[in-house]
Amino acid sequence: MNIAFTSVKVIYGMLLIFHVHHSRSSPGSRVCGKQGYLDRIVGGTDSRDGEWPWQVSIKLNGEHHCGGSLVTDQWIITASHCFSLINNPSNFTVLVGALKLSDPGPHSIIASVKHIILNPTYEGDSRIGDIALIQLEQRLPLIQQISPICVPNANVKFLPGQKCWVTGWGNIRKGVKLTEVQKKVPIISTKKCNTLYRQDSRQPRASREIKEDMICAGFAAGQRDACQGDSGGPLACRMEDFWFIAGVVSWGDGCAQKNRPGVYARNYQWGNKQFQCFSFFNVMKN
Repeated sequence: MNIAFTSVKVIYGMLLIFHVHHSRSSPGSRVCGKQGYLDRIVGGTDSRDGEWPWQVSIKLNGEHHCGGSLVTDQWIITASHCFSLINNPSNFTVLVGALKLSDPGPHSIIASVKHIILNPTYEGDSRIGDIALIQLEQRLPLIQQISPICVPNANVKFLPGQKCWVTGWGNIRKGVKLTEVQKKVPIISTKKCNTLYRQDSRQPRASREIKEDMICAGFAAGQRDACQGDSGGPLACRMEDFWFIAGVVSWGDGCAQKNRPGVYARNYQWGNKQFQCFSFFNVMKN
């Protein structure tokens, strides 16, 4: 495996592409953050075909491994911890345009991975910087079932109480759900989230502290949450008529447990601090 380091200029350019993508259009392209279906289903239910067209399945050796979000026709945002053990692009493929993993459907595409770009600030124990980028070998056709989610700029704020949606194919109880599932969850303030995680906790405080680059969503009582297999998938929030990605599924304590809301990597405030944070990545090439 060849390892190279990208320059600040290259990373800045990539992030700039994400930042302005939702304002660009070209013949045959689709605007970001638009669903194929506009009616809503109240949480914890199966999704409809084209309802979350940015949701992807990242496959390791042909099996569902993590979720991710399409942000352009060739780039995906997911979580760094998805590649903590294996990070060779040749081991991964990405399924897009699918509703069911068992029966992806006629609009689905399995794309090869060209680059996996890891955030060098990622710290596994503390979960800081749990972000990764995937570049596909090919550009995807943007259709109703395959379309990017919008990446917010620094002016977009996701406030406590705001209702958002987490999607994915993760485990439900002891069974594996093969149809994409959607769950409606409210944003929780960092202060409240830290308070919840300190309750009935036998683990060191530092290992469960909500950091600046994280955002919480869910319920104190549990009920709905992301689960294993959802890692790297989107926390999507609707603002006006567009859907924005507020974070990626990062970590939690079990699935939908009391006082343990889901924690997402907050990663889309593209200011100077973030450009510095993403200065150098490992690029794993085929």
